[in-house]
Amino acid sequence: MSKTATVKTRKDIKREYRERKKPAGIFQVKNTANGKVLLGSSLNLEGPLNSHKFMLTIGHHRNEALQKEWNEYGPENFVFEILEVVKVKDDPGFNVSDELTLLEEIWLEKLQPFGERGYNASPKIRQA
Repeated sequence: MSKTATVKTRKDIKREYRERKKPAGIFQVKNTANGKVLLGSSLNLEGPLNSHKFMLTIGHHRNEALQKEWNEYGPENFVFEILEVVKVKDDPGFNVSDELTLLEEIWLEKLQPFGERGYNASPKIRQA
């Protein structure tokens, strides 16, 4: 008796990965030692979070203040968190980008990640 198994090829797995819905939303990189945050948003949350962690780890993050404190406090004092994911509505007029813009405004107002409170230099927090 033979069992018929469905074996996915590498090509199938890559295609499924590319086609799956990527979550859009708001994230933060938080220094747990002093409470400062870098607030960000993206139409694909996975990319920027991985990028921030990688750039900090290799010592080449574009945000100098964040990199300096990463080096000073150590990676164990930082957390990478998704704060909110855009809830996709089944509505023909729904626009993920517009919804993300609204979430950006809410989280910027709530956290005010500037100066002593954070690493953001401007309210433009959207990343690719």
